[in-house]
Amino acid sequence: MELMTNLALGFATALSLDNIFYCFIGVLLGTLIGVLPGIGPLATIAMLLPITYKLSDPTTALIMLAGIYYGAQYGGSTSAILVNLPGETSSVITTLDGYQMARKGRAGPALAIAAIGSFFAGTVATMLIAGFAPPLAEVAFKFGPAEYFSLMVLGLIAAVVLAHGSILKALGMVVFGLLIGMVGTDVNSGVARFSFDIPELTDGIEFAAVAMGIFGFGEIIANLEMRENREVFTKRVGRLLPSMAEFKASIGPMMRGTVLGSFLGILPGGGAVLSSFTSYAIEKKISKTPERFGKGAIEGVAGPESANNAGSQTSFIPMLTLGIPTNAVMALMVAGMMIHNIQPGPQVMTSNPDLFWGLIASMWVGNLMLVILNLPLIGLWIRLLTVPYRILYPAILLFCCVGAYSINNNVFDVFVTIPFAILGYVFRKLDCEPAPLLLGLVLGKLMEEYLRRAMTISRGDWSVFVTRPLSATLLAIAAVLLVIVFMPAIAKKRDEAFAAEEEA
Repeated sequence: MELMTNLALGFATALSLDNIFYCFIGVLLGTLIGVLPGIGPLATIAMLLPITYKLSDPTTALIMLAGIYYGAQYGGSTSAILVNLPGETSSVITTLDGYQMARKGRAGPALAIAAIGSFFAGTVATMLIAGFAPPLAEVAFKFGPAEYFSLMVLGLIAAVVLAHGSILKALGMVVFGLLIGMVGTDVNSGVARFSFDIPELTDGIEFAAVAMGIFGFGEIIANLEMRENREVFTKRVGRLLPSMAEFKASIGPMMRGTVLGSFLGILPGGGAVLSSFTSYAIEKKISKTPERFGKGAIEGVAGPESANNAGSQTSFIPMLTLGIPTNAVMALMVAGMMIHNIQPGPQVMTSNPDLFWGLIASMWVGNLMLVILNLPLIGLWIRLLTVPYRILYPAILLFCCVGAYSINNNVFDVFVTIPFAILGYVFRKLDCEPAPLLLGLVLGKLMEEYLRRAMTISRGDWSVFVTRPLSATLLAIAAVLLVIVFMPAIAKKRDEAFAAEEEA
């Protein structure tokens, strides 16, 4: 009964005129950017984060940002199927069978199954969030400063373990992010640190400027190196409705992908990317005809698309209940909450129930919008895919500059994006995944705050982190993860898995 009351509050909030409008804007922009290869939800949210500064209601701002995220998950499948270029990383695996279906004149059923699977997974994930978030928040109320610090250490270690490429590089990126977060004014003493006597740095390096530089500008610079060679199947989309045989073949993968994505999305470092790749591997493994995969098997579209949508939405659970972002996009969502003076954590449910339940209800509303809007708009997305990048990129760069300036109405923030744009490009050349850096930057200030609180309460006794059972357990899990991932056999399998992902 309490759940129904909470959902009623959520839908009343989500269905208000303002929130419906900005949810629509979010899913539309998310799909638009998801369709464009090489940009993705991370860069999009980084670019559009400054817009939320102007929205007085934080609920409206977060509903819009969430819509951008799961809208991009949906939009990425369109370019993956029609152009063989994934709009974002979690749609990479969709290119294997989705594009082959398009080549055989079955682009319509592939797009329809992607939409149906995404909506089904989104509906289930929304109910899971509504059901499991309150109990998790109750547990989180038992956390003290030591437990929160240990939980954040575990979150960063898990993100490192699940990051692409070298573990040492990922650790280095986390440490770099933590160091960037130390720039600014010390909270306790009020003394400026690492600001190099630059007045603009006394408030710290603006999070949105870092994200925009690394994921916005850096992504565009990297994409400029790619030779533009796109073959769009504009005349072969045909009928959208799949046949009864195709629909029956997709039901199992949809359900398995939804369950898998819902679970993996909760894990630190998980989310849409890990969910989609794991789903494809499972569907190919259990199939009686695995040789069809990579040649136009509809199961290879239904499973991953359901998994990535479920994973993207359940990743909100740790962010909303514990205040811990499980991936880089959730780190941006935490930044969006902080912009509006909302401290992420379990208190959000009690202090801002409209925001908490309104955001959850808006996810279902947004997924319904995606199905209703995007299947009729396939023709528009096809035309958009034919626009040359040399026209799109200058417009995106201009929008990024305007967004960076609007953070504090200060040109300095625009200049801050430049070195991070160069770093973003260098990171890609060195195969250093930048997502752990963003997590380190967001969690760094919170970790320092909880560390100091724990030390103050314990009067400087460091043993507080291992004498409190929950804190010690979290640190032990983090240590075990690190030991396991450095084991030679595990490290070899991990390298092979990521090499296969890169090849895909």
